[in-house]
Amino acid sequence: MKRIAIIAGVLHSGGKRNLIMEYYRHIDRSKIQFDFICDADSNGIPEKEIAKLGGRVYTVAPYKHIIPHLKETYQILKRNKYDTMHAFDNMLNIFPMFVGWLAGVKVRISESISKGDKNEKKTLIKYALRPFSHWFATHYMANSVDCGIWQFGKSTYNKGKISIFKTVIDAEANAFDGNLREMTRQKFGWNDKIVYGFIGRYVPQKNPLFLIDIFNSIAKKQANAIFVMIGFGELEEEMHSRIKGLGISDRVIDLGRRDDIKQFYNAFDAFLLPSLYEGMPVVGIESQCAGLPIFFSKNITEETTASVLAYYIGLDETPDTWADKIIEKTKANMQVRKSHADDIKQNGFDSYNEAQRLQEFYLNTIK
Repeated sequence: MKRIAIIAGVLHSGGKRNLIMEYYRHIDRSKIQFDFICDADSNGIPEKEIAKLGGRVYTVAPYKHIIPHLKETYQILKRNKYDTMHAFDNMLNIFPMFVGWLAGVKVRISESISKGDKNEKKTLIKYALRPFSHWFATHYMANSVDCGIWQFGKSTYNKGKISIFKTVIDAEANAFDGNLREMTRQKFGWNDKIVYGFIGRYVPQKNPLFLIDIFNSIAKKQANAIFVMIGFGELEEEMHSRIKGLGISDRVIDLGRRDDIKQFYNAFDAFLLPSLYEGMPVVGIESQCAGLPIFFSKNITEETTASVLAYYIGLDETPDTWADKIIEKTKANMQVRKSHADDIKQNGFDSYNEAQRLQEFYLNTIK
């Protein structure tokens, strides 16, 4: 059995954690084990599940304290004598790749799982580091072609040097459940409502203020429409101010941070995701599996299409245009709501099959 160092960076509840854990749950752990190296300011490390699955968790100084961060990462890699490390921090992978090289780790996998918006201050560092994306890595990986090209370049992709492993989910566990839908809607008092939803961080990347403007347009057209937000983040106060200013406080429900989200995929009637950028968002795959139509911005790769329930609308369109398309498609799907788990499997988004591919990749590179 080989242990692989998973460089997870800051690990909160959300897409990155779900991506890593879905693969971890479905690999043969008698052959491959994961050791997680996470920043100490993470608040979503599933330590109990990792321990139950046979993994180990190490925490290092947060990235903002770069010298102790690199020193502690190096010490863990050196002490445990890993053959393979796999980093999931996009452009920031240059740093663990470097210390992995210093520590003598032979196989150093750099993975891109998201993109960036050059107009967002937080991602300027990503653009600054992009020319160095190839340094010190022995293998390149991405969860979509779009992400792979964005980080490592088109020529690298055209040469076949980027391995694509999709964002995956457990299709059967995320299939539509009519009973759960009915129970959840009754519990929250939504039986007579058309429920539009969002699950994610309240950060600039997710474009949440535009999201609220879209729902405001929907609310003007549908008297029984409500909007349910699930998440947390730096823009929470600004979002609530926008909601209050538009006079729709009685139509918007903020449930905050939750982990029991399966019930909401079933209870919602549509999912809205007008992000400025994404990798291959797990919420997009989970929504479609549960028979929930999802409305992406055109900035999100169409590789996220896993069924007929994925729709793409330009961010240059008005909130009113978004509202019209959302209302039309949502009404149509409500009449024929069903599971799309088979589509998820057929289109390569099921965790079991992709985990076997990743396992073989690891075993072949270790040889």
